[in-house]
Amino acid sequence: MEIQINIYTLEKLLAEAAEMGAGAALSRIGKLRPYLKKSEAFRLYGRRNVEHWITEGLITARKDGDYSASWRIERLEIEAVCKAKNLIRYL
Repeated sequence: MEIQINIYTLEKLLAEAAEMGAGAALSRIGKLRPYLKKSEAFRLYGRRNVEHWITEGLITARKDGDYSASWRIERLEIEAVCKAKNLIRYL
């Protein structure tokens, strides 16, 4: 099976993969928090997008406590969904 891909698409895919890898490494060594609060995700990615991704089951919002605990979303999970949606849109 052979897949044909142009240089621009390959460059874009490799750049996105490198960025995701750097984020994962920074998260593992503690320089970047592994989770975003739901309000931070709304600000970074747009409330409508985040709610839509949660509804579709593409990302999972987690809550640690019962009452006053804030919702959190895994940073790499939401970044992967956002990057995938952008790549599909532009490629």
